[in-house]
This record gives sequence, structure tokens and C-alpha cells, in this order.
Amino acid sequence: MRETINQKLAELKQQQNIRILYACESGSRAWGFASPDSDFDVRFIYARQLNDYLNIADIKDVVELPVNEILDIGGWDLRKALKLFLKSNSPLYEWLQSPIIYQQDDSFATTLQALMPAYYSKRSGANHYLSMAFNTLANDLQSSEVKMKRYFYALRPALACQWIIEKGTMPPMEFAHLRVLINDSIIQSAIDELMERKLVSDEKTMISPVTLLNEWLSDTLSACKIVVPELPVTNNGTDELNAIFRKHVTK
Repeated sequence: MRETINQKLAELKQQQNIRILYACESGSRAWGFASPDSDFDVRFIYARQLNDYLNIADIKDVVELPVNEILDIGGWDLRKALKLFLKSNSPLYEWLQSPIIYQQDDSFATTLQALMPAYYSKRSGANHYLSMAFNTLANDLQSSEVKMKRYFYALRPALACQWIIEKGTMPPMEFAHLRVLINDSIIQSAIDELMERKLVSDEKTMISPVTLLNEWLSDTLSACKIVVPELPVTNNGTDELNAIFRKHVTK
């Protein structure tokens, strides 16, 4: 599949006349809880030629391929990505930590990754994960039958929010690293059981709600909600990001 993904990225480069600076896996395969039929969520950052930016008309800042059951490939223009980096966009910060890299300009990737701790806003990140976890718990895990995968879409952001609060740092992307925060062996066992089932089940598998996990999620998110407004906000200038932008559009 890696060969197919790189071929699709090569086609995009040629069709769109872009350079791909960074391409990675961004979904459940990178988070560490993919099902056998999980698709590949490929995300990338690209740059156009300098003359494309020296134009009075706005240029498209997203490039995508039609989504199918196997591949979901999309990327952001460098300017868009850097603006979102400045705003502590959580999905972007996750991309830059992905354990599955398809392509990268080493200079671009290492420079931006080195800036992540200084630019990451703890309050912004925590609010993002708190909202994601609350919405999933409320909307997807309250029926008599629920999609099994939705538990992981609630647990991961809940733990990411908890990580920001307890560790005071940007949370890791991978679920295995986040779940070390859980000290309750009963909760860990419940997660292990779900994980074992998910790794051999399809994406649409339905299960009865796991009351223990619903209660843990509710308690954890309620505790986080109290603390998140007190977290610091990061405000940075644009000089460093402007330098990255100029460097990579003048090549």
C-alpha cells in the first residue's frame, strides 16, 4: 500500500505542479487501533511555485483526491498549514508526530517539529480534545448499541486532554502512549478487551455500551472541564514561520 500511496502523491505533484514537503498517515492506523478494513488517511503539506503566490487572485489551499473505501488523501498548502500551526491546530500537530511517514523534506519537517513545543497552546489543544471527546460520548455512545470504534474516538481525545493538564506538554499522537495515564487496572482491562476485538473486527461492528468506560469518560471529562479554562494561552509572532514559508516557496 505504501507504493500505491507514493504513486498517488507523485501523480498529484505532477498534476498540481506542487512539491510535497511532508506526507504521513493521520488516522486510526497512526493512532494504533486500526481495524482490518480501516482506510488509509494520508495527509500532506505542499508548496507551490513562488509565482503562484504572487497573484491577486486567491489560490486554492487544499488538494484532495476522491475518497474511496481504501484511500483518503488530502493536503494543505504551506501557507494554510503555517497559519494553522500558529493557531495550535491539533490535527496538524498530530500529523507532525505521526509514526508513519510517506515522504518528507527533512529540513522542513525537523524545523517545524522543533518549534512545536514553543508554539503549542495548551488551552487551545485541551479545548479541542475536550470538545471532541464530549461530543463522541454524548452523540455516539448512549444508544442500546454503539459502534465499537467510537470508544477509541472518545478515549483518545479524553486522554490527550488529560495529558495536557497533567503533563503540561503537547500530547503524543499514539493511543498506546496516552493510555499510560490510566492507573485503574480494571479500566485498562476493559480497553484491552475492546482493542483485541477491534483489531479483528470491521469498522461497522456494533456492541452494547460498556458502562464502565462510559462512566470513566464522563468523570474524566467533567474533571478536565473544570481545569481547561485555567490553562495558559500561547501567543507567538510570525517571524519564524514567515522564514519557513519563504524558504520553501523560493526553491
